[in-house]
Amino acid sequence: MAKKEFKSESKRLLDLMINSIYTNREIFLREIISNASDAIDKLCFKSLTDENVGLNREDFKIEISADKDNRTLTVSDNGIGMDQDDLENNLGIIASSGSYKFKQEIGENDKENIDIIGQFGVGFYSAFMVAKDITVITKKYGSDKAYIWHSTGADGYTIEETDKDTVGTDIVMILKDNTDEDDYDEYLEQYKLSSLIKKYSDYIRYPIEMEMKRSRVKEETKDSEKPEYEDYYEKETLNSMVPIWQKAKKDVTEEEYNNFYMEKFMDYTAPLKTITTSVEGVVTYKAMLFIPAKTPFNYFTKDYKKGLQLYSSGVLIMDNCEDLLPEHFRFVKGVVDSPDVSLNISREMLQQDRVLKQMEKTLEKKIKNELTSMLKKDRENYDKFWSAFGAQLKYGCVSEYGTHKDELQNLLLFYSSKQKKNITLKEYTESMKEEQKYIYYATGESIETIDRLPVLELLKDNDFDVLYLTEEVDEFCMQALIKYAEKDIKSVLNDDLGLPEDETKETEEEKKDSEGTINFMKETLGDKVSDVVVSKKLKSYPVVLTAKGGMSFEMEKYFNTVNPEGGMKATRVLEINPNHETVKAMMSYIDTDIERAKSYCKLLLAQAELMAGVEIDNTADYTNLVLSLMK
Repeated sequence: MAKKEFKSESKRLLDLMINSIYTNREIFLREIISNASDAIDKLCFKSLTDENVGLNREDFKIEISADKDNRTLTVSDNGIGMDQDDLENNLGIIASSGSYKFKQEIGENDKENIDIIGQFGVGFYSAFMVAKDITVITKKYGSDKAYIWHSTGADGYTIEETDKDTVGTDIVMILKDNTDEDDYDEYLEQYKLSSLIKKYSDYIRYPIEMEMKRSRVKEETKDSEKPEYEDYYEKETLNSMVPIWQKAKKDVTEEEYNNFYMEKFMDYTAPLKTITTSVEGVVTYKAMLFIPAKTPFNYFTKDYKKGLQLYSSGVLIMDNCEDLLPEHFRFVKGVVDSPDVSLNISREMLQQDRVLKQMEKTLEKKIKNELTSMLKKDRENYDKFWSAFGAQLKYGCVSEYGTHKDELQNLLLFYSSKQKKNITLKEYTESMKEEQKYIYYATGESIETIDRLPVLELLKDNDFDVLYLTEEVDEFCMQALIKYAEKDIKSVLNDDLGLPEDETKETEEEKKDSEGTINFMKETLGDKVSDVVVSKKLKSYPVVLTAKGGMSFEMEKYFNTVNPEGGMKATRVLEINPNHETVKAMMSYIDTDIERAKSYCKLLLAQAELMAGVEIDNTADYTNLVLSLMK
């Protein structure tokens, strides 16, 4: 019997598929099972119009068997089978697909009633990643002849007639020999095979059966103090067949959703919210999404993998498809199942095409709408969500130069100084006083620290609300937003806070004194500050340190944490209250003890730095300064 060569570029192409296209060899079983499912689909479809098929839907199945002695793994189906032409065209030509051709041949109306998984034709060859010898025994429905196809790889294949009683296909794989690096024996172990089926092919619509070795107590020793055990084999169905996301929402309980989530995504806590959606149109898919109740322990590390599980007609394509979620919703877990996924040669490699982009758009909109609904109707749970993932939404406002800020701004929460709880920007603006010009915010390490800031006194006196921000991303977020509802967003350290003008004006003499104080302090402090000015914010405090320009003190702390060697610094401005007793005391020493006056000046700067939460340059000098003034 003459061996035939593959009609493609044989060894080179086959090597490419085995070694490059498929990077995860365990998916070979998924590919073979998917092909078996396609073959059953075809015969099942034919049975709708051909009563001679003699099989009902419940009669179809896929069987797996492993023979350790002969190192063979067999996958059998009772599907449509193949004749010699099919073997030549489908297995003789790499990258030719009978499934794809079948789908093209059936009518447009019928396409909606049948779903073909494999549509490119190279999945079968993934078996060569684990097998050194493959035999296909097959008999096509309606044919009297059966055939055997055999190949050991890129050197070619043979086809000859054989005997087979039933319609369908058996694929017999002789596994490769083990090496120091590779253990192929594991693909003969029932635990490994069942776990692969559960992982990749759990939702194939036909039962996948295998003889499973189990243990039980021997009948005659049941009542004995030392019962004896025996092994037995029992055929079991290893796949669940019906995905939970394919069921109508009314047919699934909350407990079932929760159990699915906890088992699938290895979480001990039930999700905060379950989102189901079914989309038909340009892109058709079903999705079941979950918002976790808690932040995963590795969420803010490089080990965390975002993305949704992507299925094509019940077959797992990718465990973490990142392209289905925008970064600001990376916390969402779930599954998406679509027959429209565009596959590039293998189910392991996806084209980033319009289908994925379209799905991402609609999923993003769905998630946003569900979060908005939760915010309005279930504030208690939204507050829990915010505690876990609020920072992620803030990062979303900042990322990509603020591209997503308009979509996310109404989902943000900030702590209100007046209401003593987290509120939205909408709630803030709705409760603003009529004369209030701006939305105010203050940053710091904690609510308590911020509440003691000197610059808040006048805002509190005017009964203006201030948003207290304690996370490192907050300042960046506010600068990205810039304004909300036509109201500018301003830091309490801003030069212009739009406060009512003080009725008392400085006299010419007071202005002259202030100028003298400022000049003295500028000369004394030198380059430690960029400027000294009379403050419009202070009431009972003598000084406050503010940042000029785009970088705040909180940003300075962040950048120096990320890159300690960077030496990034905010531009410091010392604002003074010339009418404060401490400032007056400092100036009183100018004529009598200039060095003491300079010490007071340096001490005021140090106090301002402490209140601003920035580091003092030299703590030893500061201590000596305080001690010198205590003499």
